[in-house]
Amino acid sequence: MVACIFPGQGSQWVGMGKALADAHAVCRETFAEADAALGEPLSRLCFEGPDDRLQLTEHTQPAILASSIAAWRLLALRGLRPAFVAGHSLGEYSAHVAAGTLAFGDALRIVRRRGRYMQEAVPVGAGAMAAILGLDAERVARACDEAAAGDVVSPANLNAPGQVVIAGSREAVARACVRAKALGAKRAIPLRVSAPFHCALMRPAEERLAPELRALAASDPRVPVIANVDAEPKRDAPSALEALVAQVSRPVRWEDVVRRLASGGVRTYVEVGPGTVLSGLVTKIVPGAAVLATDQDLDGPAMEALFTRP
Repeated sequence: MVACIFPGQGSQWVGMGKALADAHAVCRETFAEADAALGEPLSRLCFEGPDDRLQLTEHTQPAILASSIAAWRLLALRGLRPAFVAGHSLGEYSAHVAAGTLAFGDALRIVRRRGRYMQEAVPVGAGAMAAILGLDAERVARACDEAAAGDVVSPANLNAPGQVVIAGSREAVARACVRAKALGAKRAIPLRVSAPFHCALMRPAEERLAPELRALAASDPRVPVIANVDAEPKRDAPSALEALVAQVSRPVRWEDVVRRLASGGVRTYVEVGPGTVLSGLVTKIVPGAAVLATDQDLDGPAMEALFTRP
């Protein structure tokens, strides 16, 4: 059984999608559709940069989504039919486009606003995120609780065993890093991010985005989408949209998402979009799983074996 998984913010790089667009008409058409939907040359930003503009959250999010859907459409054209889809944070929107829940143009426009609202929710420099390595999620949560001192700091991305990202106010995150190391963490690495995503500081962004998400025309997913917020399959449009609303200020439970896919019978995971971050996480969560990525394995025999030919 196959699942397609879609990357989130942090996977972007200048040049992403260009080789696909150069080689495949369906990918060129996808980027042209993205440009038209946003009224600006998103494809040029993906292919040529500049990097500082690509790194701005409101540009990063639609850029990754467009690159992911270009790769997805090529896979679908070749005959890939996953049993499940899922995405990490922003990638959940890509998953819903792949599943038919959201129209591509609507998803591009809403994630651009999502990025803008998340960036505007916290003044630049007031928030922070850090990766805590070598400490289980329970003790990371304890470190956050003990370091908060009235400020916001909490687990934001539960990515894999021994890899949890925390987010919150800058001072509280720094205190939580110190406490986590005292509790046994191997490393606490500050992350270069523009805002503290997936924590309570994002509630203003959630409140702005919620009515816009709920107003979108949405269809029941053609394949189940495993949601970040609860690692449960979303099979209808209303529950899919509510999961996207809640996701803004709640942690991404990626380890649980992958374990849910594995318990559902998934043995092969295809990372669809830029980078291979999720591939690495899957191998840590499900040792022995077959993992492929469009950035590495698109034309290889292992990927070819997954295609259903008419």
